[in-house]
Amino acid sequence: MQEHIFSTLSGDIHYWTDFSAPETMTLVFLPGLTADHRLFQKQIESFEGRYRLLVWDAPGHGASRPFHLDFTLRDMADWLHKILQQEQVDTFCLIGQSMGGYVAQSFLQTYPDEAAGFISIDSAPLKRPYTTSAEIWMLRHCEPVYQAIPWDLLRSAGPIGCAETPYGQALMRQMMDCYGHAEYAALSGHGFRILADAMAANLPYRIDCPALLLCGIRDHAASTQRYNRAWAQGEGLPLVWVPAAGHNSNTDNPVFVNRQIDLFVRKLSPLL
Repeated sequence: MQEHIFSTLSGDIHYWTDFSAPETMTLVFLPGLTADHRLFQKQIESFEGRYRLLVWDAPGHGASRPFHLDFTLRDMADWLHKILQQEQVDTFCLIGQSMGGYVAQSFLQTYPDEAAGFISIDSAPLKRPYTTSAEIWMLRHCEPVYQAIPWDLLRSAGPIGCAETPYGQALMRQMMDCYGHAEYAALSGHGFRILADAMAANLPYRIDCPALLLCGIRDHAASTQRYNRAWAQGEGLPLVWVPAAGHNSNTDNPVFVNRQIDLFVRKLSPLL
């Protein structure tokens, strides 16, 4: 994977590409809140040389720091779009885990008819009707909660809440350890606030391409399972439960998730 930098007024975004595959489809991997590109290392290992690949450290995450936390979810979608243009990526499937899935939905809203496909991994819908006013209020007030919890407790509970396997938990702990307590709380709080703002905007967030919802059967993060059931039923989207997996299901059961990604992307080819 080759590292690149995309500069914005708020900071530099680091991303990695591998365009060695003859396949024209690019898999665009978008990690979740406080995670970085390492979240998808099992996917990169599996698909390297088979598909073109792009993965980023989202603004304020991992190598994309320091970064002013003054951006919106729409800004993230805009920057992603400019990166794809810069790399001349024309045919792509957005694959977003948790917060990355929200970035993908904002992208689909802002740039309709551009993505060939969308895979949500343990994410949830941005459409306002799926979220209560109380849930949006709580999203806006998460930062003080994270500030109040001792850092050692956060470092211990965070990986356990995200992953079921030793590999998944160790990886999440490694990604968390690049932050200090104050930075982690600020980044988490900002992420949840811009998510609340995007939901409260009450935009259509129409998914105008083939889509697949993946959710860990043991995902206990907030109400992710409930959201996915409602999302699948309300929008007529296919939902696949990932066995033996928590919120970071692509790290807990990468073999199963990679197979689902591959099957989905292969079906896109005749549509292009």
